[in-house]
Amino acid sequence: MKQEQIDRINELYHKSKAEGLTEAEKSEQALLRKQFIADIRNNLASQLDNIDMVNADGTVENLGEKRAANGGKRDGKRYS
Repeated sequence: MKQEQIDRINELYHKSKAEGLTEAEKSEQALLRKQFIADIRNNLASQLDNIDMVNADGTVENLGEKRAANGGKRDGKRYS
């Protein structure tokens, strides 16, 4: 997400507290927040994909490879 978009999220937040938002601004704020959260989730998933885990039996397992082998699904855990 670009810094201008983050600045706009903050600007809309401060305006909502000071004077309120129009319906168009509320929908813009909601859209920007969804994009922001999606970017954070994608960034976290990318970071987790590069982590190697050492299992109790001593084997090393890459989380990215594990997720790819599972078809990109969470495997019941909170990892997107």
